[in-house]
Amino acid sequence: MSGFLFSDIIFGPVKSRRLGVSLGINLLPTEQKFCSFNCIYCECGWNPENIKKDIKLPGRQEIYELLEKKLIELKNINLIPDAFTFAGNGEPTIHPEFDLIVKDTIALRNKYFPDAKTTVLSNASMIHKDKTFEALKLVDKNILKLDTGSQEQFERICQAHAKMQIEDLVDYLCKFHGELIIQTLFLRGEYNGYIIDNTTDYEVGLWLEHLKKITPKSVMIYSIDRSTPAKNLEKISREELNKIADKVHKIGLKTEVY
Repeated sequence: MSGFLFSDIIFGPVKSRRLGVSLGINLLPTEQKFCSFNCIYCECGWNPENIKKDIKLPGRQEIYELLEKKLIELKNINLIPDAFTFAGNGEPTIHPEFDLIVKDTIALRNKYFPDAKTTVLSNASMIHKDKTFEALKLVDKNILKLDTGSQEQFERICQAHAKMQIEDLVDYLCKFHGELIIQTLFLRGEYNGYIIDNTTDYEVGLWLEHLKKITPKSVMIYSIDRSTPAKNLEKISREELNKIADKVHKIGLKTEVY
């Protein structure tokens, strides 16, 4: 399964369940997914088995020019975006000029649509890098993923390319001192002979302990919305998501269910 890929560097605006009218910025190739994780539920599909060594990422100047052109078009038709969102075909913070592109985007936002929010949707795999960390602190909505409580489910669901410990990831998330939003996708099923389930009392309990340490501004809870590369995965009901959200409220954190 190839998955859903964005064919443009600047795309939309699209109506987002979480962000309103969102103008997307894809810093990754338009012909394939490029990510540090290989999540079993990713709407972009699987990472290619053999990633090209000479893979070409869009350059900073090209992104700047395309974004400004789009913003002028939107201004001319009086279409006002709620958000400028770094998303697309994988992990946006992989781009080597991510920090500079964030600064460019903020400058263009201020010039054309100063009320729009800058947003990053990230799996948090690169936040150990100083430039990435500092760039994420500049955006209005720094939305970072934490899908599991245990190392076991983290490895089964997210399938990071480099060995990562969830405790280390939580420690890095804590360094934002609460200036971030955590997003978590809940699901259950089976993959490669393993049970997939981050909704059990055990998993949710560990996840809540992580949230207590991280103290995010809010937590976004959602489930599968599109087809997934792995089969036999189950979408979690709104009722069950609300029950998990209630547990987050009880530890004093704002939560939204999508």
